[in-house]
Amino acid sequence: MDDVSGTPMSAGARARLIGAGYAAQGLGYATVVTALPEFKDRQGIDDTFVSAILLLVCVAAAGGSVLADRIAARWGSRYALASGLLLVGLGLAGTTFRSPNAVFAAILLAYGVGLGAVDASLSMQGVLVQARLGRSVMSRLFAAYTAAAIAAALLMSAVLAGGAGAAVAVAVAALFAIVVGLVGWRLFEPGRTLRSAVAHAGGGPGVRRIVLVCGMLIFTAFLVDSAVSTWSSVYLKDSLAAAASVAPLGYAAYQGAVLVSRLVADHMTPRAGRVPLALGSLAVCGVGCGLVVVLPAVGAAVTGFAIAGIGVGVLVPLAFSAAGEAALASSDEVIAKVNLFNYGGALGGAVLIGALSEPIGLRWAFLIPVVAVVATLPLARRLANLTVTAPTVDKAAA
Repeated sequence: MDDVSGTPMSAGARARLIGAGYAAQGLGYATVVTALPEFKDRQGIDDTFVSAILLLVCVAAAGGSVLADRIAARWGSRYALASGLLLVGLGLAGTTFRSPNAVFAAILLAYGVGLGAVDASLSMQGVLVQARLGRSVMSRLFAAYTAAAIAAALLMSAVLAGGAGAAVAVAVAALFAIVVGLVGWRLFEPGRTLRSAVAHAGGGPGVRRIVLVCGMLIFTAFLVDSAVSTWSSVYLKDSLAAAASVAPLGYAAYQGAVLVSRLVADHMTPRAGRVPLALGSLAVCGVGCGLVVVLPAVGAAVTGFAIAGIGVGVLVPLAFSAAGEAALASSDEVIAKVNLFNYGGALGGAVLIGALSEPIGLRWAFLIPVVAVVATLPLARRLANLTVTAPTVDKAAA
C-alpha cells in the first residue's frame, strides 16, 4: 500500500477526522429526509414525484460509488471523500432555495452522486486508518454517522418548532460537510491501494468471493435498515393504530439500538471473532423483524425494531471491515464494489415491502427481511475462508 503523506498527523487524529466525515454524511442525509415534508410544500410536489426522485438519487449514488473507485485509483480515496463531501455540501445548500422542479431534481441528483462517493470512500478511509492503528475502529466511525443522524432529527425538530424553517437545519449540514471536505482535502488518510489486477494476480475468483460474501451481508443489513426506517412509523400508526406521538418511537428505538451496538462492537470483535459476530448479528436482525410479525402489538413492534437495530449496527461496519482486511492490498476497489450492494438492499427494503403492503399487509411484509437473513446465514460462515493479506500500511508514516 502506497503512503504519500506529506503532512505529519497521528493515525488517531486522522481517525477522528474521518469520524467527522461520517458525521457529516449522517447529518446531511438525515436533514434531507426530515426536510422532505417542507420541500414538498415549498416546491408543490406530490408523493409520486418524491418517490421518483428518491429512486433516481439511489441510482445516482450507485454511480457516485463507482466514481469514488475511479478517483481512488488515480489519486487516492482521500480525494474521493473530500470531493464527495464538497458535492454533498453544495447539493444540500442548493436545496435551501426554491427553484423550478427540474432544477430541484437536478440538485438532488448531484447530491446523490456525492452521497454515493462519500459512502464508498468513507469505508475506504476507515479500513486504511484502522490498519494503521492496528485495532478495530470501524464500528465507532459508523457510530459517528448514527449519532449525527439523531442530532439532525433533533435539530430539525427544534428549528421547525421555532418557526425558522427546514432550510436552516439543511444549511447547517451543508456548511459542516463543506468544512470537513476542505480540511480533509489535505488531512484525510493519504494511503492508496493497488488495483486487484496487480494485487491479486491470478486471484480474481478470490476477490469475487470477498465481494459476494461481504456484499450480501451489506445487502441484508441495508434491507433491514431500509424496511425499518421507511415503514416502522407507518406500520405503527396505520396497522396498529398507534397515536401520532407514539408512531415515531419505533424508528427512535431502532436508531438508539444501532448507536449503542456500534459503540461497543469494536470491543466485541477481537473477543468473539467475526464469524460468530456476523452470524449472531444476522440472527438478531431476523429475531427483531420476526417479533414484529409474530406479535402485532405496539410494544412488541417497538421492541422488535430495537432488536433489529442491534444486529444492523454491528453487521454493517463488520462487513466493510472484513472486506477491507481480506483484500487489504486492493481494499479501495473491493470496498467500492461491496458498497454497491447497499443500494440494492435499501431499494429492496423500501420498495418491496411497500409493494407488498397492499396485498398482504405491512405486518406480513416484514417477513421479507427475515427471509433475507435466513438466506444470508450460510454466506456469513464463509467469512472464515476469505483470503486475508497481511497489512502493508507503513505505520511509521503515521
